[in-house]
Amino acid sequence: MAVSKKEIGDCPIDATLSVIDGRWKGTILWRLCDGPMRTAELRRSIPDITERMLIRHLHELVADGIIDRHDAGTIPPCVHYSISEYGMTLAPVLQSLCDWGRVHMRRETRKAQPRKRAAAPTSPASPPSAAGTTRISRRKSSPA
Repeated sequence: MAVSKKEIGDCPIDATLSVIDGRWKGTILWRLCDGPMRTAELRRSIPDITERMLIRHLHELVADGIIDRHDAGTIPPCVHYSISEYGMTLAPVLQSLCDWGRVHMRRETRKAQPRKRAAAPTSPASPPSAAGTTRISRRKSSPA
């Protein structure tokens, strides 16, 4: 059964993912590990995120107590976001996720690279014996 944001199951992993799940939440938290940032600074540091999605994720993270919102009460508004003391307990989790992600990305890169074939022999090889033929070679030699 899928676990929604409103309903957390008995699994601790589901509880964790219900807080940090989201396309940009990990990136937002990773950026805030360097220190407090204004909304515009966060937006510039994550070029592909939309303003709407950034605000949505920030509000969710504030509601979950993972980040703190600091409003200077000035005009124009000056709002900073920082990781809360409770949110700092996620730092080792984020580091582990980042480390695993790097390994996974390298693995996927290796899988995506075309395999190099051995160089063709300089002299023609002797034809395979009848016992050593494969289905593919038999299929190709049979009339269509």
